[in-house]
Parts: sequence; structure tokens; C-alpha cells
Amino acid sequence: MEGSCGLVTLQKKPVALKSISVTLSIHEFVACVSATLNYENEEKVPLEASFVFPMDEDSAVYSFEALVDGKKIVAELQDKMEAQHKYEDAISQGQEAYLLEEDSDSRDVFCCNVGNLQPGSKVELTLRYVQELPLDADGALRYVLPAILNPRYHLSGRLGDSCLDMKTPLVPLEELPYTLSMVATISSQHGIQRVHSNCPLSAIEFLADDQTSAQVSLTEGHKFDRDVELLIYYREVHSPRVSVEAGMREKKPDSLMGDPSVMVSFFPDIPEDEASVTCGEFVFLMDCSGSMRCPMNNQDGSQSRIEAAQETLILLLKSLPIGCYFNIYQFGSSYKEFFPESVKYTQQTMEEAVNRVKLMRADLGGTEILAPLQNIYRKPSIPGHPLQLFVFTDGEVTDTFSVIKEVQSNSNKHRCFSFGIGEGASTSLIKSIARMSGGTSEFITGKDRMQPKVLRSLKHSLQSAVEDISLSWNLPPGVSANLLSPEPTVIFRGQRLILYARLAGKMPAAEATGEVGLKYTLQGKRLEDKLTFSLQPKPDADLTIHRLAAKSFIQTKDLGLTQTSAMDKKDVSKISIESGVISSFTAFIAINKELKQPVQGPRAYRQIPRPVLYHKTFGSPRILCRSSIPVSHTQNLGNTCLYRSGSFSMMGTPRSSNNSRTKLKSYHKVIGGTKLMQLIDLQKANGSWDLNEDLTKILGVSLEDLLAAHPAQLVDLSGWATVLAVVWLHTHGKDQKMEWELLERKAVAWIHTQAGSTVPMLVKAANTLLKSAVDPAVFAP
Repeated sequence: MEGSCGLVTLQKKPVALKSISVTLSIHEFVACVSATLNYENEEKVPLEASFVFPMDEDSAVYSFEALVDGKKIVAELQDKMEAQHKYEDAISQGQEAYLLEEDSDSRDVFCCNVGNLQPGSKVELTLRYVQELPLDADGALRYVLPAILNPRYHLSGRLGDSCLDMKTPLVPLEELPYTLSMVATISSQHGIQRVHSNCPLSAIEFLADDQTSAQVSLTEGHKFDRDVELLIYYREVHSPRVSVEAGMREKKPDSLMGDPSVMVSFFPDIPEDEASVTCGEFVFLMDCSGSMRCPMNNQDGSQSRIEAAQETLILLLKSLPIGCYFNIYQFGSSYKEFFPESVKYTQQTMEEAVNRVKLMRADLGGTEILAPLQNIYRKPSIPGHPLQLFVFTDGEVTDTFSVIKEVQSNSNKHRCFSFGIGEGASTSLIKSIARMSGGTSEFITGKDRMQPKVLRSLKHSLQSAVEDISLSWNLPPGVSANLLSPEPTVIFRGQRLILYARLAGKMPAAEATGEVGLKYTLQGKRLEDKLTFSLQPKPDADLTIHRLAAKSFIQTKDLGLTQTSAMDKKDVSKISIESGVISSFTAFIAINKELKQPVQGPRAYRQIPRPVLYHKTFGSPRILCRSSIPVSHTQNLGNTCLYRSGSFSMMGTPRSSNNSRTKLKSYHKVIGGTKLMQLIDLQKANGSWDLNEDLTKILGVSLEDLLAAHPAQLVDLSGWATVLAVVWLHTHGKDQKMEWELLERKAVAWIHTQAGSTVPMLVKAANTLLKSAVDPAVFAP
């Protein structure tokens, strides 16, 4: 397998990969996927072709096979180094061989190698995987078929042998020589309401009168300019359940694949906590690398990633509770911190931070996230204020395992809430750092707004701690449950909790049942959710639950070739080989041993091209994100952009201006343009507003009229201004309530300290003045 670093153009050679076809079967909240890569050698010499492609971090890849001239060759999962050696030996001897491996530095990048594809030959390579589907806040199950693979930035001094280091041709999207098709079948006992997608779909076809099954397909012409997302809405998604799957008869008992596996899905009913949480150290780590200048999506007029991040940071700063501590870090090739240590949240520190956020630019080069993380973890803890870390990045780091290891090593003293920004963000990085620390992860792609997703995570971080979480099993004598998932350490309101276990021992008669309980303490109360289930295991030819259980175990212990301990590596390799689920230490190898004679002649090496993403700026020329340039060391390019006007060329780095007026003008052009953000910008740290000319412009009422309507006997001018601001929010900003809910809650609490029982009269006066009809109940303490 050849590999080198650098930026190359597409050679005028036929591309061996012709099409990718995906068959997707979604049952309840589990996806079973079959992806077939169709190759044909149209050249006159034998080929070795390598294709580097993205996969979701949660995908459990368990099967790889080749169909050559009607003959199926099933690959074996073996130790990765042994598989690589066998592949090299086979192709050097003129045999046809096929290798599928996970990238050495990240779980969300795969490489497929086709060795000695003869002239005129065709081959179909099919890989299969299963995956849990995450649940969105609006109840949608989200399936993502990754299509965008951005380059990854090497951490300083950590050069590796990532698949992404290989020389890869670039082509514009419209010239990409292979196509993508997808057919999805969806089923749920609860019934299917609707299916949405960010890509054009065929009309949904219901396969049953009760709408419990349906089929949709991707329309022709997908351009690989975005990941393919399906949002599936069932009539009921919050039903807890337990599924027991039978093991393989040919496997020995007391083994992962021989014993039944159980999948437990809890949906704890955590009440919303309206109490004001005033403790916590909130640290916001913001990616300011050059790729953050890219637009959030391909739509004309889209905010850039850094502009959306600025607006989000201001919302966060306005929503923090009085009494907490906070700090903000910017990172790229280097990093900056707003304050030497986290500071107490006051009007003065908030104003200083907001002003610095407005000056923030995507001008710090590459994506060196490890150094600022280490700096944050070295800081002394603030007694009584647990650390809550918010990480914002487009996720373009090569050695993700080093970053994940650092977060895991400090997981006992913080929670990490991570956000992947833009198409192609590393699911391995974003999901893993949240999972390792008991936080949550979110991805902002397409037309998604960053702000509501981030504010939802802030609400999670302010939620009263769920403590003393434990799992208990009540099973018949002789049967035990061995947990394969990590012990649950955190539960958030509105989230699903999925656990896997192996049932060991002799299974009783079909009528027997078991019980699993989730116990936890919330606000001093001991609570328990119990589920009773049948112990009669159901067969599944694909062993879906067994594969998912193995993946859960592997994700917990597998930190790549260099970061995994020897003991964990042994455990991961054992489970991987036994279950057939690929890991960092294993790879699929298939060799066509029935080839009548060795392939003759010199072999040509071909890298399957990846698409280049570009975005229109003022119609023409088109600017490409740095993130779409496949280079292994982005520091070689600095902050360069590519422009397209008939051909590709390298352009110089845009000149950075140190003029703060220029930066503020840019900020106000994009962010300050909305009245909602202008109003939020005026709010003080304690939740109140001052009555001034800026506020009157937003409210659309003259200062004289505001003063004339002021019920001075009830409240002072700040109290009156705050009531007016909250009424305006409920009248004109209700579609974005998720974004201002926390800062509004702070404002209402402040109003009650000033006006007490007179609040309803104030609301009535504000409604009259602003011609609104806001229910005074929204001001309830």
C-alpha cells in the first residue's frame, strides 16, 4: 500500500470505483446497513485501488465480502498487522486481495484496498454494519450516512500513518466519477409519522395499512456535498424496553457470542428543574482555526462557522447564573485564554468577555486542541464549582485518540459537552470526548442552528445532579447478567439510556421473566425505574444486539494503537475477533485463492478521488474551505484558501486586520443585525435591562412614551425595562425560545426581587404599551 503526503490534482485516468449503493433497514432505533462498492478496471494494467471514506463512530462493522465473477469471497477478521502482511504478500504474488481497516488514529475513517484488479474485471465489495440511532430533542431518530471526509490536522510532533496521509486526487463535485444510491426500509410497532431528510428523497411509501413500515430512497444525483441525514419520527419513541437475543448455537456457552445478549433502553422521567443553579465553573473552548471561516452550509447568505460561534458564545454568557465562574479559550495552531484563571461571573467580567467575543476571528491556523485541554486540566479546581467544559470545533484533528485519552484521564473532575460544527466533523472526536466524561455531544450541519443545540446542553449542565446511579437485576437462580456497557454515571432529562449485558447460565423455561432496575437519587429522593422482560431469547441471523454490545465494549477500551493499555488491547482484540466487529487492532482480509493463474504485469496504484467542497462568495469566484483540502499537515498551507474560476489555484492568505473597528463592524453586520440579538446584547449579568435609547429602538416605542407609561409606584426604570424586554421576547422571539429561555428565566427571577406581587400589573401595563398579549403566567417565579 503506497502513501505520501501532499496536495495533488486528478490524473486523467479512469476511476476504478463506479458506484456506491446502500441498503438501509431501520427497526425501532437500530439501523442495519449494507454498503456495496462497485469497482471496474477500465485500464490495460492490473490495479491496486485505495478508497478512504468516513463512517460514523458508532458503526459496528461486522462483515466484509467480495463478489468476483459471481463467486463470493467472505473476508476474515484478523489481527491488523497480520492482515496487512497477508494482503501485501498476496498482491506481491499476483493474487487478488481485499483489505478493509479502521484508521489507526480515528474510529470514523476507514480504508478499503483492492489489490490486483485485472484489466476488464469487475468486483463488488460489501461491508455491513449496525448502529444505534441517536434521539433528537424533538423526538426524531437521526441516521447519518457520512459522505464528507475532511482532512485532519496532525497534532505537533505526532506524525502517524493515518489513511488520510495518503495522496488523494481532488475533483470538483460535478466531476466526481462515482455515484451514490440509497434505499431505506423503516419499521416500528408504534407507527411511522413522517421521514425528513437534508437530501431529496422519493415520496414515502407505506408498506402496511397501519403505517408500521415504510420505504424511501435517495433520488438520483447526490453530489457528495453533504452527509445524507434521515430524520425518522415515530408516533411514540419514549417507551422503555428490553430485548433478549439468542446466541450462536455453534459457539461455546459462557462466551459473548454463545450466550444470549440483552439490550436495555431506559427513558428516565427526570422532572425539569426550575431552581436557580449558581455553582459551576464554565469553560468554553472555541475553535478559531482557519476552517472556521467556512459557511455553516451551502446556502447563499449562510453565516460562517465563526460568526455562528460568536453569537452562540454571547447567548451562553448572557445565560450563565450569577455566582458561577467562567473562562473562554480560543485555539488553532496556538491558543489564547480570556483570563489567566476562571473569573467570577459579574457585570464587569461578562462585559469584558462579550467585547472580546465580538473581536474573535478564525485566524489561528490549524487545529491544536490538545494543548489548551491540557492547560485547562492543569488549573486548580474551584471548591464547590465543578468544571463544565464546552468544546466547539469542526473536528479536523488526525490523532483523535490522544485527545480522547486526555479527556478520559481527567473525567473524574469535569464533564465535557462537545459540538461538531459543519459537514465532516469527526464523529470519533466529538462523541468520544463527551461519552468519556459524562457529557453530551451535538452536531451542527446543513441548516441546523448552533444556538438552540448549545443552549440545550447548557441546560443539561445546570440540571440538578442525578447521584448514586446503580443498576440491579432480578433473575432466576443460575442466571446472571454481565454488563458490557460502562456503568451509567450520568442521566440527563429527556435522554435515552441504552445498556448491554450478557446473560450467563442456563436459561429457564419460556414463561420465565427477569427484571432490571435503574436506581438514582435526585434532589434527595431515591427513585427507581423497573422493567420486566421475558427471558426467552429471540433469534436474529445478523446477531444485531450481540454486535452492538461488542461495539459498546470496544468503544470503552479501544483508544488506538498508541493510547490503549496492553491489558485493554488484549480484551478489545479478543472481543473484536469473537464478535466479528472491527477495532483498531483488527482488519478484514479476503484473498481469492482460486485464481487460476497469478495476475501478470506491473501493477498500477490508484487512489480513489475525494470531492472538493466549495462555496459561492458573491456569485464568483468560489472559495473553498481549507477543510476540504486533503493535506496531512495543514500548517503547510497556513490559512490559505483556494479560489475557483475555471481552474484551481493557490492563493495567498487573506490579510488579517488588527483594527478592532473592522472586526466589530463585521460582527454587527452579521450578528447585530437581528433585533433579538441586539436585545440580548443589552441584558446585564443579573438578568435586568436598563431603559435607554438602544432599548427603545428595539421595542419600537419612543423613550417619552416608555417613560409616560412607566408605573413608577410599582417598580423603578430598570424593572420596567426588564418587564418590557421579556414581553417583547415572548411576542417577537417565541420561535427561538430555546435560545433565550435561560436568560429570560434569570430576568424573571430578578424582576420578582424588585416588584414582588406587583408583577401581574406590570405585565398588563407592558402588554398595553407594546400591543401584546403575553400571559402573566410566564412571569411566575
